[in-house]
Amino acid sequence: MLSHLNNFLPRQSSLLMKCNFSKMFCFQCEQTINGKGCTAKGKCGKTAEVSALQDLLIEQLKHLNSVVHHAKENDVKPVTTYSDHFNLEGLFATLTNVNFDEKRFQKYLHKGEKLIETYLKNGGEKLKSVLHENGIQTADFSYSKPLKELIKTGKEFQIDLTEEKRPVTFTKELIMYGLKGGAAYLDHARLLGYEDTSLYHYLSEALQKLSLPVSEFSLESLLEFALQTGNWNLSCMELLNRANTESYGHPEITTVSTTPVDGKCILVSGHDLRDLKLLLEQTDGMGINVYTHGEMLPGNSYPELKKYSHLKGNYGGAWQDQVTEFAKFPGPILMTTNCLVPPPKKYSKRVFTRSSVGYENLKHIEGDDFSELIKVAKKEKGFKNTKKLALKDIIVGFGMNQTLALADLIIDAVKEGAIKHFFLIGGCDGAEKERNYFEKLAEKTPKDTVILTLACGKYRFNKKDLGVIEFKGNKIPRVLDVGQCNDAYSAIQIALALANAFDTDVNSLPLSFAISWFEQKAVSILLTLLHLGIKNIFLGPALPAFIDPSVLDVLVKLFGIRPIGDVDEDLKLMLKN
Repeated sequence: MLSHLNNFLPRQSSLLMKCNFSKMFCFQCEQTINGKGCTAKGKCGKTAEVSALQDLLIEQLKHLNSVVHHAKENDVKPVTTYSDHFNLEGLFATLTNVNFDEKRFQKYLHKGEKLIETYLKNGGEKLKSVLHENGIQTADFSYSKPLKELIKTGKEFQIDLTEEKRPVTFTKELIMYGLKGGAAYLDHARLLGYEDTSLYHYLSEALQKLSLPVSEFSLESLLEFALQTGNWNLSCMELLNRANTESYGHPEITTVSTTPVDGKCILVSGHDLRDLKLLLEQTDGMGINVYTHGEMLPGNSYPELKKYSHLKGNYGGAWQDQVTEFAKFPGPILMTTNCLVPPPKKYSKRVFTRSSVGYENLKHIEGDDFSELIKVAKKEKGFKNTKKLALKDIIVGFGMNQTLALADLIIDAVKEGAIKHFFLIGGCDGAEKERNYFEKLAEKTPKDTVILTLACGKYRFNKKDLGVIEFKGNKIPRVLDVGQCNDAYSAIQIALALANAFDTDVNSLPLSFAISWFEQKAVSILLTLLHLGIKNIFLGPALPAFIDPSVLDVLVKLFGIRPIGDVDEDLKLMLKN
């Protein structure tokens, strides 16, 4: 097993290099430069200035939740509703390809400072004394400084790559990225009115814990902390699943057109189903067609969304192609969440942002009034002469409820040998050529196997005709689209239900995991899978740069994690299970 990692270990070991971190250092996503870390400008387009503000915001969140922790222990009047929501907003804004706007981060920092000041005011001298005893500053630094000074201060919070501290430092980063992903799920649920104070409490305590110096931790304790975070994220995903399905109904098997129709149009990208619903309501009867993009594709399968006749289908593919696709779209674009690629001037005036998404000079919509965006849609030319187009449709809607409704059929097909193996091929897409692996793997899977897929990685193969499995007069599609990355909970529940049906565990099922990761929500899902004890996950296109070789060694020994390699060789190993 370890020999299979040899090609990847130099990439990990290269993090020992001597870098100039005076500008920035970021390695939280898969596209980081040379697999080491972005040190001048982010590969995502993030500037050194924005990176510094994000680092400072993370530090402020640790500071705030340290204050919250000690305030709770000393019965200080809480302002937890506001601080809990701020934790979600702040963490979400620092995800890869979400917010690039310096001024928005300045506002976050000012908001965080007011929350800290409120706690200090409520706690009085007693709380200040307790904080000082625990080494927590209360007045030494102001987050209300001018933007340039905040950026300068943010650059001081660099990751400590001291060799002897690396395993602990890097594992703390792994946990932080898991928290970021879970916070995004909780924020989506919150906007639909679904909240769980126990999940907020874990997040707050985890941020406080991560504020402690590396000397307070052992690698073993941090790995346990990471798995606990995976368990927490499972609950976050369950809450979001409940929020979405109770608000919009359970996804149904739906054929989605990718061929546009003539008329005015709006494109909705990201993950926030609530924004899609609001926009459909506000454009109903206006003669403006709405199209989904990227991770919003599964929105077409929810009963309370698909009932709108002007939801016409899906346009384009995964996030990394949006510069080309958005330029050609003849209407405004609404970015509800990640993944935003910095827009060039040729279409930036047509892009609107929501929630934690931000980019300098893009129009940001606060509140729930989309009238300004609708006004732009009426002015733009819209689609014309589309009758000659005939693009391939996509079938979606195999969420937990729908797929489990077919469970008896699927189980019988397995028992009688019509289905020999299951693959979960899902996760994030990206521009690297190595991601072709997942497309080739899907194409080479035997015809008597079924592929569960979710997240934007499915765009690698969701328009390909991979056939059906005919069984007792039924046609079972070989590709079952479970939904967004936000719907990983559904995929997990399907796997657990199969295991229960065969009176075994997930690791004993004829089921293989091939996960493509890109950003922090993928990290949180990985931690959840590890918490559940799922082993032998194939991960790619490269291993995370923030996992130290010694930590990787432990994960390999405990869980059999392995980087993707040769498609044919990997497929042989998967089918042995």
